[in-house]
Amino acid sequence: MPDFDRSEAAQALAPAAHTKPTACIAMADGTVIYGIGFGAEGIAIAELCFNTAMTGYQEIMTDPSYAGQVVTFTFPHIGNTGTTPEDHEAAAPVAAGMVVKWDPTHPSNWRATDSLKTWMFRQGRIGVGGVDTRRLTRAIRQQGAPHVAIQHAANGEFDIDALLAKARGFNGIEGMDLAKEVTCDAPYKWNEQRWAWGEGFPETTGKGHRVVAIDYGAKRNILRCLASAGCDVTVLPATATAEEILSHNPEGLFLSNGPGDPKATGEYAVPMIQEILEKSDMPIFGICLGHQMLALALGGQTLKMNHGHHGANHPVQDVGSGKVEITSMNHGFAVDSQTLPAGVKETHISLFDGSNCGISMEFRPVFSVQHHPEASPGPQDSFYLFERFAAHIAEAKA
Repeated sequence: MPDFDRSEAAQALAPAAHTKPTACIAMADGTVIYGIGFGAEGIAIAELCFNTAMTGYQEIMTDPSYAGQVVTFTFPHIGNTGTTPEDHEAAAPVAAGMVVKWDPTHPSNWRATDSLKTWMFRQGRIGVGGVDTRRLTRAIRQQGAPHVAIQHAANGEFDIDALLAKARGFNGIEGMDLAKEVTCDAPYKWNEQRWAWGEGFPETTGKGHRVVAIDYGAKRNILRCLASAGCDVTVLPATATAEEILSHNPEGLFLSNGPGDPKATGEYAVPMIQEILEKSDMPIFGICLGHQMLALALGGQTLKMNHGHHGANHPVQDVGSGKVEITSMNHGFAVDSQTLPAGVKETHISLFDGSNCGISMEFRPVFSVQHHPEASPGPQDSFYLFERFAAHIAEAKA
């Protein structure tokens, strides 16, 4: 059984005894929202987004794609399943903080090893509870993702003018290359497959299709899905050159998810992808930022979205078949489908706003999607994309 401090459960169920707020959100437009702080004390400055997923808050907080962002959760019951190291998508949280409606309660989940409050404290991340997240979400949708400074101060003392100045001084994610901040330091082999009941994460045999995965902020479950689809995965840093990639004699190239402005990361990623396309016929598969990198390399353009897509219930349509998949998404930039050149076709679109969610090259096994087929968290409708990538490699080898 998890070793919890049972007094914490009693405190969570007891009426709040606070006489004044212990956390606040200061927005660049001058709006100030007060709440109840949890997790680490301190100040975080970031872009504020919202996520509509009903599960997976730990995976979201540890998703490297959330670098530079504070996440508002629209679902009120955040914290009810606790936390466990098995659900980390990276070694530590990357999102700057979280905003929730209710003060997180004691967890009710046999897998939990920590409560959310304790986990946030240990990980040095700020939480703000007691906020009308529906109202906050409407404001983000109407006005765009704001720049904010959030603070947790147990004594309830805030220098509002200073916090507003910090929020207004934040330059935003546009133009930022955050992939270099979250990528791996050196190449490594990945040997875990998807979680299985009673087995945990089974190890690979090392005999699959040789795939190099470029780490722009790769989630662990994306790498596990590649391994489960039959790939022997070697992970390289975001700045890897075409020469370094080809030295591993890969049979396929994977471009991972990641944070930041794709045009900034593209300064070094795009020339690499173009050189690979020129020198090799190997299959290429990209997800999220990797999708945007591929689009830029093929001659398309990207744009900043008003508030982005963040959730686990986004309908995406396969343009060719008409099939609709419910998917996980996390992106604040999108590929502008109107800029795709001849020879590159749009394969998927969002049914929320019609934005691009997938592309492929004609006559070559090169494709990418904006949504997250690894579904961590979320539905598993799109796992077949990993199998498609593996099938392309098998066909190329044959």
